[in-house]
Amino acid sequence: MSDTKALTIDIVSDVVCPWCYLGKAHLERALLSFESEVIVRWHPYQLDPTIPKEGVDRARYMAQKFPNPEQLNAAHQRLESLGQKQDLAFNFAAIKRSPNTLDAHRLIFWAQEAGVQNEVVTALFKAYFEEGLDIGDRSILLDLAEKAGLDRGLVERGFAEDLDVNDVLAEIEEARRIGVTGVPFFILDRRLAVSGAQPPEILLDALRQALTDAA
Repeated sequence: MSDTKALTIDIVSDVVCPWCYLGKAHLERALLSFESEVIVRWHPYQLDPTIPKEGVDRARYMAQKFPNPEQLNAAHQRLESLGQKQDLAFNFAAIKRSPNTLDAHRLIFWAQEAGVQNEVVTALFKAYFEEGLDIGDRSILLDLAEKAGLDRGLVERGFAEDLDVNDVLAEIEEARRIGVTGVPFFILDRRLAVSGAQPPEILLDALRQALTDAA
């Protein structure tokens, strides 16, 4: 084990962003060749905070964002192709709801304290993009939390009592304040930023640069 201090990777992301799921896979691929330990921390972002708490019909929602269905189909096909290279099975046809992601981000927030943040983030991405589950539904979030090792009762109480809503919203606002306008957004060692789902080799170069700068 290296004596070098672990490199911190802060990732600003939304769990309904397919590029964030792909960016996560690219980072994991890059880390296979990285020479130092890392600490990965996930931070919230909402691509569309105006979606109501109960979510909306995804087909209608996407039709409004992409009036040309051929454009949407092309985007999905590209993501499916890129995902296959990273063993991600995007299944856009299975997704029926576009959720508000605030509760999902609260769950990720709690998961960091419990030491299972990456497991929860992975479960949320997989549930939404591969299984088509409504990750705005608290019953589904509770199932995912329990499978990741969180106390179901505590999470349920946290949702019911609106715990940490303001903290999560403050993090989202902070991301916007520092200039994050799109996700995924990687901040390496609090000094080097990488925007977008860059290929693994680009992320690896950035990680090595951040490690060199830190030294």
